[in-house]
Amino acid sequence: MTISLIWIIVAFSIALVIIRPFKVPEFVWAVGGAVLLLILHLLTPAEGLAGVAKGLDVYLFLTGMMLLAEVAREEKLFDWLAAHAARLAQGSAQRLFLLIYLVGIIVTTFLSNDATAVVLTPAVAAVVKAAKVKNPLPYLFICAFIANAASFVLPISNPANLVIYGAHMPPLLEWLPRYLLPAAVAIGATYAVLRYTQRAALRESIEKAINLPTLERGGKVALGGIAGTAVVLLVASAFDKPLGLPTAITGGLTTAIVLLIVRKSPVAVAKSVSWSVLPLVAGLFVLVEGLNKTGVTEWLSALLTRGAGQSAAGTTWVSGVGVALLCNVLNNLPAGLITGNVLQTAHVSETIKSAMLIGIDLGPNLSVTGSLATILWLVALRRESIEVSAWQFLKLGALVMTVPLVLAIGSLFL
Repeated sequence: MTISLIWIIVAFSIALVIIRPFKVPEFVWAVGGAVLLLILHLLTPAEGLAGVAKGLDVYLFLTGMMLLAEVAREEKLFDWLAAHAARLAQGSAQRLFLLIYLVGIIVTTFLSNDATAVVLTPAVAAVVKAAKVKNPLPYLFICAFIANAASFVLPISNPANLVIYGAHMPPLLEWLPRYLLPAAVAIGATYAVLRYTQRAALRESIEKAINLPTLERGGKVALGGIAGTAVVLLVASAFDKPLGLPTAITGGLTTAIVLLIVRKSPVAVAKSVSWSVLPLVAGLFVLVEGLNKTGVTEWLSALLTRGAGQSAAGTTWVSGVGVALLCNVLNNLPAGLITGNVLQTAHVSETIKSAMLIGIDLGPNLSVTGSLATILWLVALRRESIEVSAWQFLKLGALVMTVPLVLAIGSLFL
């Protein structure tokens, strides 16, 4: 009865996060489910706190990134970048599409997929506004899909990578030979599918005569802070250190310096940051802690080990596709946490582990709740008064996720 009740509460909580009835924020349902587990004594307070604590590095990482994005937006850095990108496009919608995609690859690779959602989305919104684009969605979809497609180029490209491997993260020189080809395949395939599905909207002409604004001192410092954060993350990754605290420090320090230079109150920045993302993540981690009590981790570990012994190739495909779908039920961070726990006890090959990581990173391109990056993307869109429904995303995601996932997993056998 206890196990059934945990599954029911988790399932309903996740469903409400996805559906978002009455436009109630996602965090309310995730936190509500977590609190219900505690009230019904399905989790002890100590277990609930343990679940929250597992997300500490993620909270710090997100805090730093959100501060960087907000101070950059306040100092018109995105408007300045947008004007330059729109001018480089020279009136071609296809060229602008490609430019945004290439920038998305760079930001995701060196700053993480969450940074692409938080930092790049408002920049792209400014680009399409400057270029007087009639339909901004094809360009904004790039921010959501490349955030996941390029999220396993480097270990730092997705916090879920850190969650899956934990203390057993492969060194960079082992990571690159293992994941560089699948990542290149995923990035190329995602571009091809997205470009094809949006071809009608990309036939329009866009504004050529773009006024280039001046980037003030505060914007220059914000740009330097973003670049500095990328360097810090690379160094931290190379030395196998947690990324949350360095990101929070660089983000907080950049914000403080900019506010001192421009003599602005920190209240405006603090009010504009989407802090609700943090309790959403905490609620999801507690829900996963509840699932761990059902014995699902041990069952999956035994199932995976048995399957790997019977058919390594078949298990590679089933596990990779399986966790990709699981992400859209639980969100990729909790799904990554479960996957990491399973892989710690299961006896499987590196190919199977790689397929599962690819599934965790690419699977979220199916639905709006697949990854934290996509949820952050939705939050950024709402700030621009743009709404994308779950069904609208799913129709496109069914194709954009499936083709790259199959090709990326297939490339592991080359």
